[in-house]
Amino acid sequence: MLWFDGGLTEGPVPFDLGDRGLTLGDGAFDTALARHGRILFEAAHVDRLAAATATLGFPVAPERIAEAMRELAEAAGRVHPLAAIRTTVTRGSGPRGLGPPAAPRPVLWASAAPVGDALAFAPLTLHPTEIRRNETSPAASLKTLGYLDAVLAAGAARAAGFDEALFRNTRGHVACAGTANLFAVVDATLVTPPLSDGVLPGILRGEVLSGCASRLGLPAAERSVGLEVLLRADAVFVTNSLRGLAPVTAIGETAFASADHPVVAALIADLRDAFAP
Repeated sequence: MLWFDGGLTEGPVPFDLGDRGLTLGDGAFDTALARHGRILFEAAHVDRLAAATATLGFPVAPERIAEAMRELAEAAGRVHPLAAIRTTVTRGSGPRGLGPPAAPRPVLWASAAPVGDALAFAPLTLHPTEIRRNETSPAASLKTLGYLDAVLAAGAARAAGFDEALFRNTRGHVACAGTANLFAVVDATLVTPPLSDGVLPGILRGEVLSGCASRLGLPAAERSVGLEVLLRADAVFVTNSLRGLAPVTAIGETAFASADHPVVAALIADLRDAFAP
């Protein structure tokens, strides 16, 4: 199911093969979870994608993004109780070469896909990859269309028998999982890498830091963490909009009982309200 050019459509849509999103990865996207036709944390998703397009130089009005997300979520909700809503914006077509067009005409579309109810809060394993997250890149804090590093790392992780890749940055600090933000419980403190370490400002990351931790009275800190510190953590988990909070049961050969840790259990219980029917 698709939303394209102002409306819902079931069939294939025309697409300009000169679109810079296709030829150069010149665009941004967002993935949100819709439950029974309602997008969880909708305002945060809309604002983040609108901010990304403005940062990239082809601003799209939040109202236009919200329209696509809402109409598609409502339509998908009539068929699937849970749906992943991916909203994509490109700069549109332009002249040959890297230079952007002087007056870009952004292209916006969204797609919906069913999501299994078992995905939320399910545990997973992480495989440390030697591919490094480039914290010096402006794109590190945006969900751009250039995801080849994550694609390759994900393939290697699956081939090694793991669920997700774990990225470090060029300075050796732990950054994130391939599709999720990373948290650890270290010395009774909830720790997550800062955005300056090449981290995406995830929607659930923000909810855990500013919402759950505050409600539960948990001390939280954004600070750089080396892999050796992470492997000694009391518990590790990742967050994203489809998984919610996923306890990590292993990083490489190091096992964790994260799901049984009281901090992780309390956070999951707090977040379940948002994911409830």
